[in-house]
Amino acid sequence: MASLQSISVFIAASALALLLAIFLSEHHSQFRFFNHHDFDDVATISFDKLHEEQYILDDLLLKSMTEFGFFYVEGVPNYNSSDELRLLQQFFNLPEANKMELAVKKHNPLNNNVYRGYGPVVENSGTQYKEMYNIGPHEEDPTANREDLTMLERVKLISKERNRWPETEDLNFNSEFRRIFKKGFDIRWSIASSVIRSFGRSLGHPDLIGRFQESEFSTLGLRKYPVRTSENEAMNSVYDGVTLSELEHEDSTVTVLSTFSNPGLQALYKGRYLDVPPSYNGFIVNIGTLVSEVTDNRLKAVRHRVMNVGKTRYSIPFFFNPSFDADISRSISGHTTTAGKAGYSIFGEWMMDYLPSVEPSLLLNKLAR
Repeated sequence: MASLQSISVFIAASALALLLAIFLSEHHSQFRFFNHHDFDDVATISFDKLHEEQYILDDLLLKSMTEFGFFYVEGVPNYNSSDELRLLQQFFNLPEANKMELAVKKHNPLNNNVYRGYGPVVENSGTQYKEMYNIGPHEEDPTANREDLTMLERVKLISKERNRWPETEDLNFNSEFRRIFKKGFDIRWSIASSVIRSFGRSLGHPDLIGRFQESEFSTLGLRKYPVRTSENEAMNSVYDGVTLSELEHEDSTVTVLSTFSNPGLQALYKGRYLDVPPSYNGFIVNIGTLVSEVTDNRLKAVRHRVMNVGKTRYSIPFFFNPSFDADISRSISGHTTTAGKAGYSIFGEWMMDYLPSVEPSLLLNKLAR
């Protein structure tokens, strides 16, 4: 009798283990397994809960941002990252002529678009090695004559320039590409807006979202990191000498990142660069130095990098920026920020100098040239 009971228990345990293995294999993106010390307390928030504006979630996000500098958002209704990845790959596999029709002015002088559009790989750019395509919130160009404006006014027009969408012979691709990435832009905008509201509530300054009301420069960036065909010592890390596709840096504002199932992203934690688990069907959210300072450095701007993984890698960062005319000279408590000390009053002034320095392969050294 005892023997039969033991067999029954063994069979039941085996069946349960099998069911658990099947469940986890089908829901791997919802359960993250790390080494015993690697980011095991990074917060994971569902899309719906994020938009419910619950104070208990505010505390969870604040804790994750204070300790690690990032968190995950998952469970976005009617969102499938595989659709974006498929179309992203299809776009970058288009003939060069098709892509160059959308190229920014630096790479195609016949075009007027400065920031929205396509940027090819630049071999001699030491800080980055990537092919890119930028999408913004605007579908119509502003009507003002750029020649009659000040430099700052011209940059503001650039922040509002319309998108340049692919126009290939494949009409189905053109339509699906535009639909999927406009939807993707809106999803990420919604996430970033809710995140800023959460930070504002946590820090006792719910008016923080007011600095992001227009957010004209916000950008959805499709990124392809090709395998390097030549050595470039400038892409070797000064930290540990490993070869990178994107050098160590902090972002500037709010980033909502899709890495799909790709490895390669690493974040600095307690003096070491550790692998950041992929986003799968969700998003990784972090902030940059500008938002950190505006929030009195209560939130961590995590330093990160992209490893050269020996194969083509794709990602989609979304940058949610303050409004062009937003005050960045003072923090929410009234302290002068680093940007303010450098003489910048509004975000547009700062962006005019910052953007060309971080996108040298995409932009001229003077944004409004």
